Amino acid sequence: MRIMVVCGAGASSTFVAVKLRSAARARGAAIEVQPGSASQLESLAGVDVLLVGAHLEAAVPSLRERAAATGTAVVVLPPVSPAALDGERALDLALDAKATTL
Repeated sequence: MRIMVVCGAGASSTFVAVKLRSAARARGAAIEVQPGSASQLESLAGVDVLLVGAHLEAAVPSLRERAAATGTAVVVLPPVSPAALDGERALDLALDAKATTL
């Protein structure tokens, strides 16, 4: 499964990606996580779940439109600091989103 995490500039998404990778490793899950910024998001091809920082909620409708073409699930992360975000919770959100798109 491939997860992409996006935020405004890419720094917060890197924190979240590290936590997601750690949670996936602890579960023995084969998950690839890529951080990035929404402004540099080129293609969602091959992305199963797009996790979006809560501060980008206004961009979610257009991201969902783009994601529909590739079958990518879009999830808005809880509005907490990336440092406070629980990697297990973020992973559960991604897995739940993927399960509902199957």
